[in-house]
Amino acid sequence: MTHDATTGTVDDEISLEIVRMFNAPPALVFRVWSSAEHLVRWWGPKDFTVPTFKTDFREGGAWRACIRSPEGTDHGCSGTYREIVAPERIVFTFRWEQEDALDTLVAVTFEDVGGRTRLTFRQTPFRTVADRDSHVGGWSECLDRLATHINNITEDHA
Repeated sequence: MTHDATTGTVDDEISLEIVRMFNAPPALVFRVWSSAEHLVRWWGPKDFTVPTFKTDFREGGAWRACIRSPEGTDHGCSGTYREIVAPERIVFTFRWEQEDALDTLVAVTFEDVGGRTRLTFRQTPFRTVADRDSHVGGWSECLDRLATHINNITEDHA
């Protein structure tokens, strides 16, 4: 497995933080976050598919994804890129496309650790700890899928 640990933390803002290690350099891990071609292969929880992912990957650019559950239910989400510093950091808004959804801010950092990447994913704010906790599983499974995708890329080019 390409990640070492998953941690969930709470602070005054009710935020979610997940830290993972990937056996790939930051430039590669950053690239699979920045291209719809890659995002459709790993975005979403285990066993979900991504029928569409559109992205205008630039500061101020918008993104929108549709993820489909194994039962066939579509879930739309979208946002705007706030900050992009290749290959170190991506900050974007995230909102489920439903009437009472909360706009959250996601920051993903990519740190080189001896040729590997320490990815830190942080999402905030959540209305309640229960809301935050409901996202832990989905994002953790998403990052598991990311690890598998990165492994497939590196094996294809080995």
